[in-house]
Amino acid sequence: MMMGPAILAQASCDAADRLVTADEIIRALQLRCGGEFPGTIAIPSLLELVRKARRFGMKLARPIEANDGSQEITAWVEVQPDEDGACAIQIRHWQTRTLPFSSGDADKRLLAINSALAEFHACLDADQIVLTVEAEAPDLAALTERMRSEPGKVWTEFLTIDDAAEPGLMHWRLLDGAFAKVPGSERPWRVTLVPQGGTAERPVGFNLYLNSDVLPAVNAGQPAPAREDTRIIGRDVAPVLRQPIARIIANAETIRTRLAGPLADEYSDYAADIAAAGQHLLDLVDDLADLEVVESVDFTTAPDHVDLADIARRAAGILGVRAREKRITIDSPKPGESARAIAEFRRVLQVLLNLLGNAIRYAPEGSQVWIRLEQDGTTAQVIVADQGPGLTPEQQARVFEKFERLGRSGDGGSGFGLYISRRLARAMGGELSVESAQGQGARFILSLPANSAVPAATAG
Repeated sequence: MMMGPAILAQASCDAADRLVTADEIIRALQLRCGGEFPGTIAIPSLLELVRKARRFGMKLARPIEANDGSQEITAWVEVQPDEDGACAIQIRHWQTRTLPFSSGDADKRLLAINSALAEFHACLDADQIVLTVEAEAPDLAALTERMRSEPGKVWTEFLTIDDAAEPGLMHWRLLDGAFAKVPGSERPWRVTLVPQGGTAERPVGFNLYLNSDVLPAVNAGQPAPAREDTRIIGRDVAPVLRQPIARIIANAETIRTRLAGPLADEYSDYAADIAAAGQHLLDLVDDLADLEVVESVDFTTAPDHVDLADIARRAAGILGVRAREKRITIDSPKPGESARAIAEFRRVLQVLLNLLGNAIRYAPEGSQVWIRLEQDGTTAQVIVADQGPGLTPEQQARVFEKFERLGRSGDGGSGFGLYISRRLARAMGGELSVESAQGQGARFILSLPANSAVPAATAG
């Protein structure tokens, strides 16, 4: 009688999908995939096989694939469930292949492709609490509104993760790639979590994307308007343009990174140009939608008590990866610093992300960007300063106008960012101004009404 391949490693899990025993290669992969030992199985393909074996009540044997960020693993796995739901796991074949790209490159590809295709985007802090949220799809309007109206909650509290009993307690690697149900939407949604800064075990924040392979139904989730709505870009044009542009970007990124096969350098560079042009067009569509909102006669903000220091630290965390790519150091407010103001949290964060993004984009490599706070009895200020080329008096006079790009060309900007940011500042009862001298960098100053009821604190 012929014998099958020898058993290379064994493990076992309980009825709650917790890996309780494991030989070294399985335990090491569990830890590299972001899990704990003992702990819930962190290898997605193994977790899926275990759950299927338990559901069918029979032994299952099949190949699985895993990716720990540096290696691609293919293994032949046998799973035998018992009557109590626990499972015995055996590995009979194990093959590894070093990935052709570093984990940093993989993250960049994932971010580029998923951000282009996503119909929903949220910025999360280190504890996966929602900071900002944007969505184009009509059937995600209810989710977006609820997230904005209930701050301080983990994003998993707003939707249902498939096959997850307690999603709020799961490691981000287990949630990445999961499927979710969104209240108010009939479509299936796939979750993508992209860590920002820090380490794989403790990022400083996340980008959350929701993608669906099913196109939205016409007018899905939209009641008939009670009056004529003149915001045609955000309502009609942007949702129609985003999907085809996003697919152009995704296909170009696939070609550029040679995921579809070997390619000559000149064609890879050409694909990179296509992806960059597509992203510029997509950013322009988003900026036009924002422009339409801030210029509408009924535009208002939702004032609240905010801490500019806290928002500044969050903005620095979100853009930390981009800064490190240019070896730029962001000197943000220290823990203990505070500047209390009356403003809308997500709009202040939007302005600071624009100011900080401009500083990173235009400052020289290896330089520094500072975020400073000032406050008197009536005004709280947050200042973003860089070591860039600075602005002439003529440029300072035009910098907040539409289509003005700080006197630069070829950087892909639309020229709407600072115009929109000043409109937002003024809508919150504040102002956005600039101080600069050519060759000496620039200081962009966001001034807002101070919350005089709470005295400012300074770092000890």
